[in-house]
Amino acid sequence: MSAAEAEAELADDERQALELIREEGGIHQSDFWKALDISSRKGSRIAEKLEGLGLIQRSSTVYDGHNTYYLEPAPRDLDFSLLMAGDLLSPFIGEEEVNPNSDAFSQWLMNLAYEEYDL
Repeated sequence: MSAAEAEAELADDERQALELIREEGGIHQSDFWKALDISSRKGSRIAEKLEGLGLIQRSSTVYDGHNTYYLEPAPRDLDFSLLMAGDLLSPFIGEEEVNPNSDAFSQWLMNLAYEEYDL
């Protein structure tokens, strides 16, 4: 199951928890369940589920003198396919201005058309 598919099947409280972790960029589990206004037991279950789905990473740590976990968003797979036409990278990347009449842009568009219609 992909990360997107796993996210689509989350319950509302699990989705809210994932959003919190992503917004914070990382949070200690002891603060996590307090921020969500849920019990520590439910917070642990949610964190374990999100980790099991590969949506977050949990690492043991000591925080305020207590053993806990640090929850961080898992790195997401990036889809660069929208930037590609065949083996050509979009001429828009890294350019301030793109000349729509340039050979590079025309070739890139032609490659997109060939991919789309299997020409």
